[in-house]
Amino acid sequence: MPFSGAARPSQESLWSSRPSCREMESKVSEGGLNVTLTIRLLMHGKEVGSIIGKKGETVKKMREESGARINISEGNCPERIVTITGPTDAIFKAFAMIAYKFEEDITNSMSNSTATSKPPVTLRLVVPASQCGSLIGKGGSKIKEIRESTGAQVQVAGDMLPNSTERAVTISGTPDAIIQCVKQICVVMLESPPKGATIPYRPKPASTPVIFAGGQAYTIQGQYAIPHPDLTKLHQLAMQQTPFTPLGQTTPAFPGLDASPPASTHELTIPNDLIGCIIGRQGTKINEIRQMSGAQIKIANATEGSSERQITITGTPANISLAQYLINARLTSEVTGMGAL
Repeated sequence: MPFSGAARPSQESLWSSRPSCREMESKVSEGGLNVTLTIRLLMHGKEVGSIIGKKGETVKKMREESGARINISEGNCPERIVTITGPTDAIFKAFAMIAYKFEEDITNSMSNSTATSKPPVTLRLVVPASQCGSLIGKGGSKIKEIRESTGAQVQVAGDMLPNSTERAVTISGTPDAIIQCVKQICVVMLESPPKGATIPYRPKPASTPVIFAGGQAYTIQGQYAIPHPDLTKLHQLAMQQTPFTPLGQTTPAFPGLDASPPASTHELTIPNDLIGCIIGRQGTKINEIRQMSGAQIKIANATEGSSERQITITGTPANISLAQYLINARLTSEVTGMGAL
């Protein structure tokens, strides 16, 4: 369970007496409330790499100095889950170390850039949707109070993360503001435990990068392009069934094949900060994906407060499968640093 306030038997009186939020906050802040918490963070590949450090040295140091357990989900995914578990004071120390590490990364990246204003540190928590109402408060009163008292920006996503009952809560600001903000969020979570079962968000693995040349499909493995016969067939099938002719091609006539098979629609959600790698400069990448797959692809405009964009793919099953594969390939190449593909 992403936020579990597992009170010890000696603390039964604490829960039965229902301390005020202010009293509880001071106890949490001072580490006097010896409650074990679990907080889940959603991070992109580059952020995870920064936390792990060379040969895992950074995360090892964070574990030792904070006393918190820090686990990072496995898998070749554009996103990873970082789980931090421990007493409240250990969790705050771990958060402080992560926030300051991200600020250091921002400072280092700015030394090579012409940007003059320093962007804020941003962390994304993953919170059970059943607790988000308490975090927002009546008419947004609680979230407003947290913003004003900590100086951090806090946004609760309107939609649940895919295949889960959790929402992303984005916190941005200075490291100190973020730490104060996390303390206040922990108080709310302890006061309002999750209702019912929580289905945790698990990021989906991304596929291997792929390129097409001479009507053949190749997957990129290390420095080599390996022929991929299944994808080649899918590509050829998509070209045969395409509802509109890609540029410079004529639709081949295949006996017994319906020239316009029924079109269906599939929707994907992509993190805002990865949408650029799919669109490409002046739309070059998305146009390539449209041509290769033969599918119609629409990207929804960004909506305020949402960290994701919706992509709608329309076409035959073959068109859609290929478009999905190509989009995943772009995401993988971006996250693994192979963005030139």
